Amino acid sequence: MCLVALAIDQSRRFPLVVASNRDEYFKRPTAGLAWWAPKPGDPAILSGRDLESGGTWMGLTAQGRLALLTNVRGVLPLEAGAPSRGRVVTEWLTGREDTGDFWMRTALSGHNGFNLIAADFRRGECFWASNTEAHPQRLDRGVYGLSNGGLDAPWPKVDALKTKLQAALEAARSVETLATQLFTALADRRHAPDESLPHTGVPIDLERQLSAAFIGTPDQRYGTRCSTLIITEKTARQPITHVYERTFDATGVAVSLRRVLLRNWPPRYVENDAHVPVAQAVVSEHEVATA
Repeated sequence: MCLVALAIDQSRRFPLVVASNRDEYFKRPTAGLAWWAPKPGDPAILSGRDLESGGTWMGLTAQGRLALLTNVRGVLPLEAGAPSRGRVVTEWLTGREDTGDFWMRTALSGHNGFNLIAADFRRGECFWASNTEAHPQRLDRGVYGLSNGGLDAPWPKVDALKTKLQAALEAARSVETLATQLFTALADRRHAPDESLPHTGVPIDLERQLSAAFIGTPDQRYGTRCSTLIITEKTARQPITHVYERTFDATGVAVSLRRVLLRNWPPRYVENDAHVPVAQAVVSEHEVATA
């Protein structure tokens, strides 16, 4: 994943909203949004999946864990033999450690530079951490943005997506209108002006291409592979979380849309959460072709 905005308790109706783009080489094999388990006996994860290294860039579990990861560009030299960063997400999602124990082990595992946002809603934990920084940072109520720098680094596309997320929350009258506005924000292909570009050690032409929210390189080898939304809506009876994944081909054309509905998720917003069966989490899953 290369761009995400996250809103926590910024709207009474929509208390949790995540809007994100995953940018990757198109030759890298990928499975779409679905339930799967890394190993027999692990909690099932709802996510897309990297079929090359076996991890994921963002996912959640019915038990109340959420995690997403971005690479950090231009800070640490890349080590060819480093372990896959996508496994950091799956290890958090399928584990039971608290933040401190998990991060002590993960920070010393030799990964190339990454950012992690992770939550355990049953424990009331949500944090950002990076192996370029010393300690995790707790995330409370607010709007946060992340790309391939630090948390809330003032990159143009990060600032723009945070602003658009806040505006969409204030204007939305339904899940559908909110999702439409967020997908539009994630589809912005405009490049930032040169004077606003970050300096991450890549050539200026590439820095321009990477400054757009939605990326597509001229050779069509690399770009935005999917846009994903997580929207929690509080209703009179229970919270319902809507997970969307829109995938794109190398020309930037949307080719599919998957949508999953979760009842009583995340547990943070469920009264008497201990009495809600986890099995109620999955309501429906379908794929709608768009091309």
